[in-house]
Amino acid sequence: MKKVIVHPERCVGCMQCMLACAAAHSRSGTLLGALGEAPLPRSRIHVGVGAFDEGFPNRCRHCDPAPCMLACLPGAIYRDASSGTVLVDADRCINCASCAMACPYGVIRYHAVWDGPPEKIVAVKCDNCLARQAQGLVPACVEICKSGALTFEAPDRAARRRTDEVARSVSSGAICPPPAPGFALLAAHKRARAEVPAG
Repeated sequence: MKKVIVHPERCVGCMQCMLACAAAHSRSGTLLGALGEAPLPRSRIHVGVGAFDEGFPNRCRHCDPAPCMLACLPGAIYRDASSGTVLVDADRCINCASCAMACPYGVIRYHAVWDGPPEKIVAVKCDNCLARQAQGLVPACVEICKSGALTFEAPDRAARRRTDEVARSVSSGAICPPPAPGFALLAAHKRARAEVPAG
């Protein structure tokens, strides 16, 4: 089963994933249309800033077992059996924030959603773009990410690829150069800038 895999070392902090996510979860499904909607759609992926000014795309991991689901007293958070995605039933959510306190990744937010009860503030989190997947599309954040920081693939394939990348990066000689030198150079530049005291 494919999942969204985060590669933080590739994130350039452009936040395009946030715009695409908000648009995908709007009534119109488009960025232009979303700007005039009420409630204003919001992103379910959040880009944070690291110690070296690098971006980090933070999203729901759909944990198993899911702490948010275990903490949800009214049973508003449940797992979709076919996809393994952890979802929120807006009708049952009572906005108690127990799920947010239990979430180790800090990805649950609270606001009204267009397809929920009118003006009701509810827990909102990534739904893996199940509606898009049903149409044969990949999640919106993955589709828009041009740096490859977000991919949609089977976790075991992603782990194998990552192992191969690490192996190539520590190999000697020109036969196996490190992958994606642009990202390594960007990270080195940010680290060097952070280490030099401001004059």
